Amino acid sequence: MSPGYIPAKLRGLVKERARDRCEYCLLPQDVAFFPHEPDHIHALKHGGETGAENLALACFDCNRFKGSHIASLDPLNGEVVALFNPRTQSWRDHFATKDGIVVGLTPTGRATARLLKLNLPERVELRRTLAVIRR
Repeated sequence: MSPGYIPAKLRGLVKERARDRCEYCLLPQDVAFFPHEPDHIHALKHGGETGAENLALACFDCNRFKGSHIASLDPLNGEVVALFNPRTQSWRDHFATKDGIVVGLTPTGRATARLLKLNLPERVELRRTLAVIRR
């Protein structure tokens, strides 16, 4: 079995734990065009393992934009910071939403929002629409 292989039982645990929402942008899986998938928070090439503690449910966009990155630059001060880790950090400590826009509250939140392109116009519009529909 390859190191990146994720057994069905583990995939199910990741999906259930995340309540079918992307753990980076909070997009519900039932409105996504592509199914959400497990993401290695710390990529295999950086020594991450394929275990529950290193996997997060990610939407197609977040998973592709994150890739194997584990850090990025805080756009406010230019410092290199670790990306948001859904296993060890609380989303609300690092992010807030305002009118569909994800606001990074910390260096980690700002760097993650920028790298994962959480505020592309189409992503913001989807969050705005969902906020209206799901009230």
